[in-house]
Amino acid sequence: MDDKERPPGAAGERPQLLVIRPPQVFQVYEEEFMAKFEVLKAYESTLPTETFLRKYGRSTRAVFCFGQSPITAELLQHLPSLGLVVAAGTGVNHVDLAACRRRGIAVTNTADVFSEDTADYAVGMLIDLMRKISSRDSSVRRRIWPLAGEFPVGFTFTLRNKRIGIVGWGNIGSKVARRLEPFGCTICYNSRTRKPSVPHSFYATACELATHSDILVICCSLTEKTRHLINDDVMAAMGEKGFLVNIARGQVVDEKALVKRLVEGTIAGAALDVFENEPTVPPELFGLDNVVLSPHRGAFTGEAFADAFGMVMANLEAFFSDKPLISPVTIDHLS
Repeated sequence: MDDKERPPGAAGERPQLLVIRPPQVFQVYEEEFMAKFEVLKAYESTLPTETFLRKYGRSTRAVFCFGQSPITAELLQHLPSLGLVVAAGTGVNHVDLAACRRRGIAVTNTADVFSEDTADYAVGMLIDLMRKISSRDSSVRRRIWPLAGEFPVGFTFTLRNKRIGIVGWGNIGSKVARRLEPFGCTICYNSRTRKPSVPHSFYATACELATHSDILVICCSLTEKTRHLINDDVMAAMGEKGFLVNIARGQVVDEKALVKRLVEGTIAGAALDVFENEPTVPPELFGLDNVVLSPHRGAFTGEAFADAFGMVMANLEAFFSDKPLISPVTIDHLS
């Protein structure tokens, strides 16, 4: 291939790695990826993605992706040699797993490397929500602290002894629960199946869980079964004193129903790190002081990024060396 014909990023005979849009882990560790692989940077090409893939992607065996570069069945048609999809995070809802399975394409994620920091963030957002730390910070910065009535009695709520409902008992959900137990919280959970080793109360539906919880913390994966799992009926079961924290995926919650209830005050508040149509945030939320908003960055620490890079690199090296993958996505993600 002449230099004029070489796709963006290509530099030699090293293993090819296709990047349609760069995950942030790639951006942080770009030099390391470039040193190890012949990176095909579709995002630097002036060609439409499909044209780029038809021209340069036919021999590509691995692709690195994240939520904003979905791997669809249609896209896979342009990658006949593909053998591995590497997801930059834990969630793989942006990957057509069924199509990959039909093609014999392996999929990996970053396993639980982001779980600890995400769980920390969930608890931090919950404390912020109930004690209104961000709201009070804003009041101090606006120099209205001395005004009478700015902080009335009952302005905030304690976390002690609250009933916490965990939606999705996986790596993150179990870690959130462990962090909340020292507050004297009673933990209950909902998941696809009861976990025999978990000592907390299990509820078969999200509605039942909401009925027995003061706070719902959403930690489940996004699948067709969990899309809008937290609907208006669940919010009604929470009641006007119920709080919601979502550090999973925005589409798990019926955002229109949530916004309506927050505006009307028929639930107490919400802490949201994710939204249904990111990066768009419903403008009705901006003026509410019973809402904490965050730009889908709950897992982003330097330490977690270093661990994620190590996991991604280990999976790629294993694949190109014909060794067992480090964190393969299993058939369970299809159910």
